[in-house]
Amino acid sequence: MAPEMTWIWEVTFWEFLFVTIILAGGAAYLTGRAIALTWRSMGTLAFYMVLLTAATRFIHFALFNGTLLSPYYYVVDLIVLLVIATIGQRITRSQQMARQYGFEYDRNGGLGWKRRA
Repeated sequence: MAPEMTWIWEVTFWEFLFVTIILAGGAAYLTGRAIALTWRSMGTLAFYMVLLTAATRFIHFALFNGTLLSPYYYVVDLIVLLVIATIGQRITRSQQMARQYGFEYDRNGGLGWKRRA
């Protein structure tokens, strides 16, 4: 059965869901959380996502006959993982700001914080 290429995934939808969203997305979320807990920059997070995306592309290549050096699908996977990692970073950072600087900040939704009035 040949892979069904689309704009978002090169392999089948289920392979994309399992490898990119569940496996690599879980790692991306935890990486974003770790970046927030250690107070590192978003540039560091982006660097780690570039490396994680390369590993994700290799898994698609090795297990599911995807293309290893496909710039288009590399960028697609990178965008997906950056979004997931940023969500993990922002959730953790908003919890940190409200907990550690509670005298000055309150949580504002799940991804942000605001100054107390």
